[in-house]
Parts: sequence; C-alpha cells; structure tokens
Amino acid sequence: MFTDTEVMTKEKEDYMQVFARYPIVLDHGDGPYLYDTKGKKYLDFLAGIAVNVVGHNYKPLVDAISKQAAKLIHCSNLYYTEVQVEAAEKLKQLSGMDKVFFANSGAEANEGAIKLARKYTTTKNPEKYEIISAKHSFHGRTLATLTATGQDKYHQGLGPLPEGFSYVTYNDKEEIAKAISDKTCAVLLEAIQGEGGVYVPDDDYLPYVRELCDKHGALLIIDEIQAGMGRTGTFFGYEQFGIKADIVTLAKGLAGGVPIGAFMALNHIAEAFAPGDHGSTFGGNLLACAGACVVLDAMLTGGLLDNVNALGAYLKEKLQALQKKYPVLVKDVRGKGLILGMELSQPGRDIVNQCLDKGLIINCTAGNVLRFVPPLIITKAHVDEMISTLDSVLAKQ
Repeated sequence: MFTDTEVMTKEKEDYMQVFARYPIVLDHGDGPYLYDTKGKKYLDFLAGIAVNVVGHNYKPLVDAISKQAAKLIHCSNLYYTEVQVEAAEKLKQLSGMDKVFFANSGAEANEGAIKLARKYTTTKNPEKYEIISAKHSFHGRTLATLTATGQDKYHQGLGPLPEGFSYVTYNDKEEIAKAISDKTCAVLLEAIQGEGGVYVPDDDYLPYVRELCDKHGALLIIDEIQAGMGRTGTFFGYEQFGIKADIVTLAKGLAGGVPIGAFMALNHIAEAFAPGDHGSTFGGNLLACAGACVVLDAMLTGGLLDNVNALGAYLKEKLQALQKKYPVLVKDVRGKGLILGMELSQPGRDIVNQCLDKGLIINCTAGNVLRFVPPLIITKAHVDEMISTLDSVLAKQ
C-alpha cells in the first residue's frame, strides 16, 4: 500500500505528464458519491466527465461485468459473440440508426466516422473529401480527430496535420453556407459543444445545416460523445432539434465507465465499408458490451430520461438563481438536461479547487465555464447539496 504522497510522487516519476490532476487519491464510489483513500466523501457532479451515467458501484452493471468476466473476457472480432449482438440491437432500438460499429473511445468513434464518410463520398467522387467542423469543437486526440477539433492549442507541435479539414463558427448559418460546397464530404458537429464551453445552438441551426448537407450531397455527422446517452433528456442531443444525422458517434456513458465507443450509420452509407476497411482488436469486447447492455436497458426501461428532464430543469433553475444572486460573477447559465454550464467573469479553476475542498467535484472547461455533468440518477436532494456548496464558494469570490 502506498500513501497518497507516494502515489502522487510515483505518478510524476512513472506516468507521462499530460494531466493536470487534482491532489486527491480516489478509492471507491457509491451512487453519486466518491470517496478518497482517507475516507472523505465527495458529491460527484462530473461523473468521470459525463461517463458514469448510472452512478458508481451500480449493482446491475457490476454484476453483468463480473458475470461476463467469469465466462469470457476477450475472443477478438474474428468470431461471433451473443453479447455484442445484443448490445448492437439495443443501441439500434434507441438510436433509430441501421448499423453499429463498436470502438474503444470517442476519438476512435469519430475516427471511424470520418473514414466511413470519406469512403462513401470519394467512391462516388474522388474530389469529395473535405470535412467541415466548428471552431471551439472537440472531437478527440488522434491525428485526424484533433485536426477536426477546431482549437489551435491541440494542433501545436503536431504538424503536418491531415489535409481536407476546415472550420466555421458554431451556430453561424451564413458562415457555413459560404463554406460548404460540392467538394464537401461531411459536416461534423457536436449537438452541444461540451469542451468548448457548453454552447447550445439556436433551434434552427442544425435543421439548416441538415438542409445544406442534403443540397450539396454531403453527410451530416453528429458527435454525441458528450451530449448523447440521454444527457439532454433525449437519447441523442440532436433529437432536441428535430433532425436526423447520417452518421452518429457515441462513447463516454455508453457502458457506464467501461471503455467503449460506437459509430452508427444509415444502411446505404454503412455499405461503403467492406471487410478489411475498418476494424479493432478490442472494439466491441465482451466486457464493454455487457456493460453497454445494462446501461441501454436503463435507458429503455429504467426511467433515466424522465429523471434527466425533471432534474435538468430543477438544476438549471437553481443555477440561474445563483446567477441572479451573483450577477457580477456569473455571466450566463446554459445547456440542456444534465449538461449545463455556468460562465464566469473570472477563471474557474480556483472555484473548482475550493469546491473540491468542501467535498464537491465539478470542473471548469474553456477557462471560465463551470461544467455540470452529474450521473443521470441524481435526485433533488443531490442538486440541493451541490447548490449549497457552490453557493458558499461563490459567496467568497
């Protein structure tokens, strides 16, 4: 056993220093709470960055993974497995898409979506390979997905980057209308920009982009890695805007914490892939699919979406009350369901640290936006507890 100090020291010695970690060592969790090695309790309103949608130590999830691990952990995609087929069927039922591919992460899901889109369009027209994404977006850290990410800070020192990507201002109809052309393979957008600062588009923006894509024969890829899995109150965030995508990507909460990603497509697009065009050794592995089945069942029959709609409205109301209480400090509260952001007039990291000291886990994105993406199982009591702690911290700024 290591002391906390030894853990932190060894991490610096042995692990690549790519994370700015907080100075606690977490040990276990229960529902919406986490506990560190000293027994201190934390209310978790980050959920592993929108991952632990059914909370921590959710018994059906633990039991399903344990049961599967006792049978078979891995066998490769050279063979059929029942649990993978079951997970794909449940995902199709919830998504309304036709075909599924399971990967290991959100970046892999977006990488696969980009490959599928280009295979589909360039087979018809070799010049139709350009992909438009949005400024301040985030799509992953592989070379293709970080190139699709419209933030220069993720590109620095990694060139030359893959060609064929361009960026438009999110939620600007005039700009995307000028950027799209008959050479556009696909438009890749988040339903809600999570890492970029929890930005929600106008009601008519995504429908307008859908029309532009249809006009120019381009595919619409929606990145639902953070806004999907019921977080907005509908299974996909884009459903809030009354549209349908050609390709959709998912990850994060799909298996409640077990690493998994997925991209889904309509039949005529999925048919562009032939055996050997894409693959993954671990993608769709049995443990991840067993976990996904449990989470998808909770979506289908467990009342999670109803809870998101009720608690999302309640949480937003409480955050807006804090905005009125601290009008100089809090500039905006935005989001849908249980993906909400509070924009501050100052950097947010110190507030996050002070909340952590008081037993509340939130985070700050885009420098000054407090982000709230709690487990989808929270109650009003948990919201009240979070608001009380946050209020006490904001009062001291």
